[in-house]
Amino acid sequence: MEPLLLLAIFLFAYGAFVIVISIFKPKSIWQMAKIQGFVKLLGEKGTVVFFIVFAVACLVAGYFALINADL
Repeated sequence: MEPLLLLAIFLFAYGAFVIVISIFKPKSIWQMAKIQGFVKLLGEKGTVVFFIVFAVACLVAGYFALINADL
């Protein structure tokens, strides 16, 4: 399988996963120390916005990887 296609699939899945995590905030994941560090630094809304922007960047990178893959 083409490496860029695999990268695109991974980036799409990762971006979707991060969006779901940032919207629904499951306690088992949201209470992790690294995420709580972001919450202390950026606040609750700032952390959600940061994660959504990061997820959209992953989705855009996945899109570009997909259109550049030789299918």
